[in-house]
Amino acid sequence: MDYYLLTLWNSVSSGNIKKEEIAEVLHLSPKQTTRYIQKWSTQGWLTFTPGKGRGNVSKLQWIKDVEEIFEEQLLKMIEDEPVETSSKYLLFDWSKDSKLRLMNKFRSKLGYFQSANEIDKLIIPRRYPLLTMHPLKAAEVHSANMVANVFNRLVAVDERGLIYPELAHSWDECPTSLRLYIKKDVKFHDGSILVAEDVVECLEKLRRDVHFQDLWEPVKEIKVVAPLILDIYFPKGCNYCLQMLGTLNASIYKESKDQVFGTGAFYAENNHDLKTTLFAFKDYFQERPLLDEVEFVQVPKDFDIVYRSSTQEVGKDTVEVESDSGFGVVIMNTFRKSDIQRKEVRDYIHHIISKHRHNITRVHPRAFPNNKSCLIGQNQGYTVPKVKYPDFTGTLIMKLVNYTEQTTHWLKEIFDAEGVPVEIKWVSFEDTVTNSEENQQVDLFIHGEVFEMNQDFSFYQFLKNGYSPLAKIIKTDHILTNYLNEYAHTPFHEWTALNLKVEKVLLESSIMIPLYYEKRQIPFSVDLMNISIKHFGYVDFSKLWVRPQLE
Repeated sequence: MDYYLLTLWNSVSSGNIKKEEIAEVLHLSPKQTTRYIQKWSTQGWLTFTPGKGRGNVSKLQWIKDVEEIFEEQLLKMIEDEPVETSSKYLLFDWSKDSKLRLMNKFRSKLGYFQSANEIDKLIIPRRYPLLTMHPLKAAEVHSANMVANVFNRLVAVDERGLIYPELAHSWDECPTSLRLYIKKDVKFHDGSILVAEDVVECLEKLRRDVHFQDLWEPVKEIKVVAPLILDIYFPKGCNYCLQMLGTLNASIYKESKDQVFGTGAFYAENNHDLKTTLFAFKDYFQERPLLDEVEFVQVPKDFDIVYRSSTQEVGKDTVEVESDSGFGVVIMNTFRKSDIQRKEVRDYIHHIISKHRHNITRVHPRAFPNNKSCLIGQNQGYTVPKVKYPDFTGTLIMKLVNYTEQTTHWLKEIFDAEGVPVEIKWVSFEDTVTNSEENQQVDLFIHGEVFEMNQDFSFYQFLKNGYSPLAKIIKTDHILTNYLNEYAHTPFHEWTALNLKVEKVLLESSIMIPLYYEKRQIPFSVDLMNISIKHFGYVDFSKLWVRPQLE
């Protein structure tokens, strides 16, 4: 099947047309277009008669119904081939009716399967390719969800902030150090045994990483004491050391021959743009997963994401599990040499957003307008004063990224109506995630953030780690910098109050403006059992199972 041929079929009917117009439709050069037309003519799909002489246009005549033939081929492929073979063709430019028929057929191949040799497999559709599975590089929720299933941390931190053993079975805390005792006979996915040296090597890479070195600044030394014992030293104190060890970026891994091995419930195979497969790790040091395989396959962006077993027919009963999808804020890059550095400009933008925020559900149905705080359950009680229209000396640049596209256009329309000079700059999702220089060449933008587990520590990470859009802003503000220095010496149970103090400065300075909370309703078929939501609001695959239908 040919992507360009199907695109042309659904874009151009038989009749007069210039070759240049075909090239524009296909986004190809004139030379490439000529080669494709010659190939399709030879294959008998169409005839193309070039216009001769000035003013005479060319003529295209279709011979075969491309979409009908391709649809028949793909339906057979979906039936006979593995899902990853056919899923890439769903991304083609199909007509609405064909796409609906193909996706309905494809859905029948997703969900839970038990093969003849009793392999339990769950196949899940995904809309976007996986960016990374490396713990140090996982800076968005899809990658983080994979890391959570493939790797373990030394400790686990729950929503309430309570700490539980994971790879470490126990620890001794002192004001200036932490000693950790590693569990015995924990295996990496390559079969090697985890020792303290592996942990130290991992944590040293983490604390020296450009994105995490500020967060780990209090830690001055990590060393092996015995094969299964290590010490972490922080001479000036670090009350949040255990919480840091419980984050996904602090997952323990082993690098060998360009591969990264974890100790988690699943190990990854066949990881590429179209498919990622997780296999149950039979030597897992905790309870073995009840599923043998979890497979993620690429589907079109408009494909409905439902966790469905293969025994559950499309349209049958599902149960919706609510999951937090974080919050959205508008962030002003005050380090930029533009009008955004002026507080009266930021205050005016803040005033406009507050005035129109209640209408956000028109473009984002899952969003709840937020005028309270980024911290759920808290209320800053902050009233935005009405401010005068400032003098603008130039046009502000607002970032557009795919996951905030609709809300960004909505906000621009509001700015246009209120007289704020704004132009939009598109930035790729990857540049946004990594907080690259390209991402920082804008004055303001909508940012979506999802907290990992514990809200208090996640908010501090949001302020401090190098992936955060606030990191560079905070470094240029001495008030915020002084507040951040307090965390290392503040007992963790008092962090909510400290977080609110920092957030209030961001609000009053009109650097960060709360916009919305977001909830997801994830549909699961009713025969999927033990559904639990874990890191970043995603399902824990290590606990999931399907009640089998017995004959």
